[in-house]
Amino acid sequence: MMQGWRRWARDLRDLTLALSLAGRDARVPLPAKLLAGLVLAYALSPIDLIPDAIPVLGYLDDLILVPAGIWLAVRLIPHDVWQDCRRRAREQPPRLVPSRAAGAVIVVLWLLLILAASLWFAARL
Repeated sequence: MMQGWRRWARDLRDLTLALSLAGRDARVPLPAKLLAGLVLAYALSPIDLIPDAIPVLGYLDDLILVPAGIWLAVRLIPHDVWQDCRRRAREQPPRLVPSRAAGAVIVVLWLLLILAASLWFAARL
């Protein structure tokens, strides 16, 4: 059973890396790039829709939303481009140290999203 979990985790790492590569590829249409960016930001974000501290439900959003977002983004990426990104992702060595700069960017994006939503709702009142 542990082998299956390790393989699943390795596949998920390869998929997210391939999605990151596809998001920077000029051959990928803009809607696919935007969705790939949103999926990656959510997957890497310390902020979740349901906090991970809530037993079972906390991880449920990660187990459903991230794979569903990856699936949808992959459907929007041309097949040959996706295969090229998957190949390049498998060839890259795993990165073990998370980037603080990437974490800071994700937090700033969440804050901007919250600010934009607050302003939108305030304008509607």
